[in-house]
Amino acid sequence: MPLEDRLESLRTKHASLETALRRESHRPYPDSETVLKLKREKLRVKDEMQRLVPVQYPAI
Repeated sequence: MPLEDRLESLRTKHASLETALRRESHRPYPDSETVLKLKREKLRVKDEMQRLVPVQYPAI
């Protein structure tokens, strides 16, 4: 998978995790375990995106 496609896939996943996290957090009784799981996955995706960006745009 080309790097641009991988980054776009990760951005989409990050956005969907944000939506799920927001939805769960606004429930009358949010499941703290689900919220924690979503936050961890979102952070993992963000970390992977940050690892890929320097490869795509190396310092001059």
